[in-house]
Amino acid sequence: MSNTILALINIFTMVTQLLIWGLVVWAISSWLVAFNIVNVSNPVVRAILNGLDRIYAPMVRPIRRVLPDFGGVDLSPAVLWLVLAGLQQLVPALVLDTGLLLK
Repeated sequence: MSNTILALINIFTMVTQLLIWGLVVWAISSWLVAFNIVNVSNPVVRAILNGLDRIYAPMVRPIRRVLPDFGGVDLSPAVLWLVLAGLQQLVPALVLDTGLLLK
């Protein structure tokens, strides 16, 4: 049982790390599009950007509703990054502190 829980903790940690890296790529790609460095008329680029947008836009939408308007600066990806990083540390610590591995 403890090996299964450790494996689930590792999978959770890897998935949150993957989400964090994807969030960084999404944020940087949005800047590149905003400054006309990336050509969005390319179908491959458009598909990648649409895929990233479909993953991360629903995650930042509730954060954008709560955050005040900062005049064109979007801090919701940074808040999502903090939430994901916090969950990545908090969930394994809670599982280990509850003693589920001892059973």
